[in-house]
Amino acid sequence: MRPVIFLGPSLDHESAARILDAEYLPPIARGDIDALLAREVPPSAIGIVDGRFLDSLSISPKEVLRAVDAGIPTFGSSSMGALRAAECAAFGMRGVGHVYEAYASGEIEADDEVAIVFDPTSLRALSRPMVDLRFAVRRGVEEGMIEAGAAELFLEAAKSLHFPRRTVGNALTVAKGDIGASAGEAIEKYFATDAPEVKREDALRLLQVVHQHTRSGKV
Repeated sequence: MRPVIFLGPSLDHESAARILDAEYLPPIARGDIDALLAREVPPSAIGIVDGRFLDSLSISPKEVLRAVDAGIPTFGSSSMGALRAAECAAFGMRGVGHVYEAYASGEIEADDEVAIVFDPTSLRALSRPMVDLRFAVRRGVEEGMIEAGAAELFLEAAKSLHFPRRTVGNALTVAKGDIGASAGEAIEKYFATDAPEVKREDALRLLQVVHQHTRSGKV
C-alpha cells in the first residue's frame, strides 16, 4: 500500500516524488475518494492539497469523512485540503500548515482566498491565490522590503479582483494611483525575487508529515 496525494498547481508531481513515494493524482473532485475506497487495496494514507470546483463538483466533507471512518489517515493542506481539514478536523482529518491554521483559527474564512485557475493539462497556475499574496506581503513588511501602507493597499486591490484575474500585475494596476510608483516597483520586485509561496510550503510540509506517518505509523 502507498499513500495517494491529490496535488496540482501548489507543487509539481516531480518535486513531490523526491520527498514521498506515493501515487500522485490531479486535484481532487467529487467522487475521487469514493473511487479510492472501492479499490481492492486502499491507500495507506490520503493527502489532499489541491482540488477542483469550477468544471466539476468539489469534494464534499462527507466524502472525506468516509475515508476517515474507513480508518485511512487523511491529511489536508494548502488549498482545498486546508479548507476540508478545517471543516473536518474535529472528526479526524488532520490539517497541516499555515493555510490550514489560518482557516481553523478564523483568521481567514472565504473560499476564494485559495482559489485560482490553472491549466488542466500542465496543472500550471494561471493566477495567484489570495492567501499566497497575504502571507508573502506580511513577510515582506516584517523584513522591511515592503512599506506597510502600500502592502495594505495592494492586498485590498488584489481582494477586489475576481480570483481568475488575481495576479500581482493586475493588483498593482488597480492600486497604482494609491500606492505610488516607487512602492509599486518594490512590491513587483519582491514578488519576482524573494516572495515566499505559502501554498507550496504547506504542500511540502504535508508530504513530510505523510512520509513520517508511513514510516512510523504516527504523526
